[in-house]
Amino acid sequence: MEAKRLGLQTVVFRQAPCIVGCSTIAGPKEGEGNLGSYIDTLVDDPLMGQPTPEKAERMLLYQACQDALAKANLTEDDMQLFIGGDLLNQIISSSYCARDLGIPFLGIYGACSSIVEGLGLGALIVDGDYADSVLVATSSHYQASERQFRYPIELNIQHKKSNQWTVTGAAAAVLSKTRTGPKITMATFGRVLDYGIRSPNDMGAAMAPAAADTLCRHFQDTGTSPGDYDLILTGDLAAVGQKLFVQLVKESDYTLDSKHMDVGAAIYKPEQRSGAGGSGCACSAIGILGYVVKEMLEGKLERVLAIATGALFSPVSNQQGDSIAGIAHAVVIEA
Repeated sequence: MEAKRLGLQTVVFRQAPCIVGCSTIAGPKEGEGNLGSYIDTLVDDPLMGQPTPEKAERMLLYQACQDALAKANLTEDDMQLFIGGDLLNQIISSSYCARDLGIPFLGIYGACSSIVEGLGLGALIVDGDYADSVLVATSSHYQASERQFRYPIELNIQHKKSNQWTVTGAAAAVLSKTRTGPKITMATFGRVLDYGIRSPNDMGAAMAPAAADTLCRHFQDTGTSPGDYDLILTGDLAAVGQKLFVQLVKESDYTLDSKHMDVGAAIYKPEQRSGAGGSGCACSAIGILGYVVKEMLEGKLERVLAIATGALFSPVSNQQGDSIAGIAHAVVIEA
């Protein structure tokens, strides 16, 4: 039997699970950005008619799940597991969505790395014959995240240039090994790294070391290099973190050049005044399940290494002076 593990942190899926259906949904600001044409559903009202952004976020997540199931021609009853995570305390968006879906639920928290953590775990479960079909989803909301991690938007606090704008949206994917679609062939699960960054207004810098570490470890584990991929996608390092990431990777003797795209840096246009760029669970999720999948289905991409990054902190830890640790997970997606 061929080994399913490569090196220290990478696993190979010999029965490569397929993304048989996926969906993305986002707000008007995202629709006006550079990736708007890759988002399946755009809503005019970020609050979805709800009294709070937290309630709106769970509606976005539920809608993404329903749309992904519909695209796969499956229902909740066909799913043996739902893996979900978000940014809010006690992952309430995912938990309430799981309640409404009625699917056995694994709640995860990887901050903005949640979509790749979920895809990696889902692929492990399907490849291991522990489930035939798994639903993976995540979400974020600008207003809800500002309220929890920084300041309520009603205070109209001036943003710094290093601030990132949390993407309002959600994305979901159905994984199965009995159908066709883009395949998840490998996953590299990352380590938690802490370079002493303490400002929640500079999360790109906090996450960049973890992204570089996971990327270099993936290359070392698999014997691959940037030239083996059509695209190396990072989730939400944005302008500040992206520069640091490229520098750290270069110090390890890897040159990315035009192979690299950061969704956080790409999702908004400069005139949208979004600080350093986008962030949030939905940022990398829209990049992967929107941009990457659509480009693959059109034959423009064959093999992509997708890395999602997360800043691991809470308002309490930040108020107590703790630094912000970073995490990054990666999956290889092939047409």
